[in-house]
Formats: sequence, structure tokens, C-alpha cells
Amino acid sequence: MKASDVLIKPILSEKANKQAEKANRYAFYVDRKANKLEIKKAVEKFYGVQVQDVNTLVMPSKQKAKYTKAGFIVGRKPAKKKAIVTVAEGETIDLYSESV
Repeated sequence: MKASDVLIKPILSEKANKQAEKANRYAFYVDRKANKLEIKKAVEKFYGVQVQDVNTLVMPSKQKAKYTKAGFIVGRKPAKKKAIVTVAEGETIDLYSESV
């Protein structure tokens, strides 16, 4: 799997920002098929930092329903995989850079 296919997007939430500030841990949505070694290599390649640890979790799919003119529609949201990446002490990832 190519490194560009592994990382989907960073997670930008209050909880993720707090972890980044306090513990040098950054969260990403990753491809469901990616393993920890592929995630580590992709983060090191894209952001130029040294990764110490990678934790992964799979969020199960959720059932969603809505009421419309056509009636009650039931569907499912897809499952997602998250990776929590711990970066070496003193290194940071700038997720809010103004690159063009």
C-alpha cells in the first residue's frame, strides 16, 4: 500500500488538540486495511517527524434513519479506522499550516 493511500485526514477536534498539546499524540483517520507499520512510515514521510508509538482502533458502522417525504429511510454510515500517533519528545506536527 502506498504511503499516500494510508492517511486519509487528520482529526481536528477539541480532544485531539488537547492530546497534541499535552502528550504529543496526534489522531488521523486511516485506511481500514493499513497496519501500524504502514501508518508509522506514512506519518514519518509526510510530516518529517519520528514516531514512537501507534495505537489503532476501528469505529464500527452506525445505523442512521431519517424521515422524508418518501417515507422512513434507514441506512448505515461506514466504519472508520483511527490511528493515534505518539511523536518523539520535542517534535510537533503542524496540522494548521497555511500551505497553498
